[in-house]
Amino acid sequence: MSKTNFHVIENEWIILKDGTRLAARIWMPDSAGAESVVPAVLEFLPYRKRNGTAPRDESTYPIFAAAGIAGVRVDIRGCGESDGVIDGEYTARELADAVEVIEWIAAQGWSNGSVGMMGISWGGFNCLQVAALKPPALKAVISIASTVDRYNDDIHYKNGTHLSAQLSWAATMSAYQSRAPDPDIVGERWLGMWLERLEQEPFFMEQWLSHQRRDDFWRHGSICETFEEFSVPALMIAGWADGYRNTPLKAVVGMPEKTWALIGPWVHKYPHFAFPKPRADFHGEAIAWWRHWLCGEGNGVESTPRMRAYILDGPRPARRREADPGYWIAKNRWAEPETITLHLASSGHLEHDPVSGLSGSALLQSPLDTGTMAGGFFTPKPDAEMAGDQRIDDAGSLVFESTVLAEECVVLGQPVLKVVLSSDVPLANLAARLVDIHPDGVATRVSYGVLNLAHRLGNAEPQPLEPGKPVEIVLVLDACGYRFGPGHRIRLALSSAYWPMILPPPNDATLAVDLAKLQLELPLLGTHRRIKVAEPTNPDPLPHYDILKEGSSSRSIARNLADGVTRYRIDEDSGLSRHPDNGLCTRDIHEEVWSITQGDPLSMTAEARWTCITERDEWQTRTNSVSTLSCTETEWVISERIEAFQDDRNVFTRERTRRILRDHM
Repeated sequence: MSKTNFHVIENEWIILKDGTRLAARIWMPDSAGAESVVPAVLEFLPYRKRNGTAPRDESTYPIFAAAGIAGVRVDIRGCGESDGVIDGEYTARELADAVEVIEWIAAQGWSNGSVGMMGISWGGFNCLQVAALKPPALKAVISIASTVDRYNDDIHYKNGTHLSAQLSWAATMSAYQSRAPDPDIVGERWLGMWLERLEQEPFFMEQWLSHQRRDDFWRHGSICETFEEFSVPALMIAGWADGYRNTPLKAVVGMPEKTWALIGPWVHKYPHFAFPKPRADFHGEAIAWWRHWLCGEGNGVESTPRMRAYILDGPRPARRREADPGYWIAKNRWAEPETITLHLASSGHLEHDPVSGLSGSALLQSPLDTGTMAGGFFTPKPDAEMAGDQRIDDAGSLVFESTVLAEECVVLGQPVLKVVLSSDVPLANLAARLVDIHPDGVATRVSYGVLNLAHRLGNAEPQPLEPGKPVEIVLVLDACGYRFGPGHRIRLALSSAYWPMILPPPNDATLAVDLAKLQLELPLLGTHRRIKVAEPTNPDPLPHYDILKEGSSSRSIARNLADGVTRYRIDEDSGLSRHPDNGLCTRDIHEEVWSITQGDPLSMTAEARWTCITERDEWQTRTNSVSTLSCTETEWVISERIEAFQDDRNVFTRERTRRILRDHM
């Protein structure tokens, strides 16, 4: 790409009121300050602008700058080359720092005083949270793969269940935060800054496990608490293949005058390079969005349909899903969808308005390793991280299905399961999956929901079950947009385990399900129009760095039939790559193993190992980290060990172990 009309400022120091220096990389239109003032877009992350997010930054901000929009990519306090030490996720200090950065941008001579904020995942979260603070210069946000409810729609907990992703992410953050700053930017201070971070980095898993119910810790930063006060236009983007699929729908319901939603088939990536395809022209969408809200351009952005969604049309599980069949639809306004309710008929099939229903009850005690085909909570790649063929998990589940469909059934929204059940122990989990059964028997997961039954009345005050006493359960499944075609069948699968996605309670519960009172409500697509969503013109938008060693990726399951132990293993090696401009070489190696023994939920263990290498020429740093999780009937047991090396010489070692009481989990 020609750089004739913009330039890159590799590092700009933004000095906060307390003297802390934050490191920024800026893509600046050449016209800024000389011929005119320009708007700016901020992305505020802990992921290292020099090497962590550089590929995706370099795929987008040059496009913005060429269009006359400055891109300001800032490492938050204690990350990359910024001073200080991180103090957690989305903390009050982090958000206050972001407000100061916005004020700094707006005050620059090249700025027109209007700032946008955007990001995916962490950056998608904090742009919403900062917008809720209403800094005057912040005029609009684009939030991708984010949440409005930190307790129920993030990698920690889901309806009171303990997500395995919590340990995975704690280990990831521990590894990411252990990496050294770049001496080319901070000079000889790098070693002191590195050691300060290693000494003072928070124990993320301890922070999060200390809040197992929805308390003020999680309410902070959850903008759903005060939807009515949110005043900033927000473009909310997500993918059906990602764990953050609920957010656009919740936002368009909670703040309908401020939200525009776009939901594609994608994993946890920006939509201009995400899989499965089709992709979306994110650059075109974003530039039009910024020009309207930051420059006052009358380009009709505000008339964009409030809901645009890709309706999946019978995709099949695959080792890699390059593209998913389907079509785009639009709704000018989102309204509560009409529903169709399926009951169990006397034939045993799910039917709408059956002549006679099925009576009696069914017992459910799933094998503890039911769930190995669930994939991950959030999915950066369209491979085994996505849900696989559900027939394996269905074997350990109660399964109910429709007869073969004579006509299509198209859904958009969140399905709802209503059921009456009892448990033989006070604590139990329930997982429900909506599955598309293809004519040849292949089973595609359409949606799922999980619930810690102690959270059936809410997440703030868990209530244990009274053994043997029937209770009414309402379980809202994740949002989906899907067409069940003629010749297919609709399946509902219920299980008492969904491992390793969610971790088991202390006892291996048996549930008794009242078949007469089981209902499945499906949200129908309803009135809509088909549309086209522009795809990017560049099929390969990410920059190509020097590959010094190829990477690899695998997920595997091993079941030992002799001792009943199932192990779920993840191996990821990023390979060694070199940035062609700054010369930084980076490699991350990740190994993670989850294990459980049939019949013994207290046997659950996990270990996540990371090796992070950052080097240039004769300078090399490396960190090795190990995070573990196990449990007793009353406690979670966690540990973390970090070793840091400079040129193969150990410069730091730390070990931490904590025992934290289980809180109705």
